[in-house]
Amino acid sequence: MRCPCLSGDTYDACCGPLLAGDSSAPTAERLMRSRFTAFAVGDADHLLRSWHPSTRPSHLELDDAVRWTRLEIFETEAGGPFDTIGFVSFEAFYREEGTQSSVKERSRFVREDRVWSYVDGAPELPSR
Repeated sequence: MRCPCLSGDTYDACCGPLLAGDSSAPTAERLMRSRFTAFAVGDADHLLRSWHPSTRPSHLELDDAVRWTRLEIFETEAGGPFDTIGFVSFEAFYREEGTQSSVKERSRFVREDRVWSYVDGAPELPSR
């Protein structure tokens, strides 16, 4: 099965191990992709696990009526395996009640103790 994040890899070779908790993301972009996949497959546990404790909500309910369909990464800034901070600008597409829409965000990630976490995001992207 192709991974929902559209990396080109199979789910088992891409986001599957991250969602299962078998490995951690080596980069901020990989964590971003796994978080999109978690939305796509309805895995709220992974979303909470990969959220930084300073901004993590106490619980998360995903809307079953929303179907996440596509992720487009525009830009990454830092976020490599040896960085401590990274940013990923993206657009995530979804369908709800027959209407397609999208969310654009510039997400901020931090790496502590070799583990990347999502901190927060700005809803607007810089002009392309």
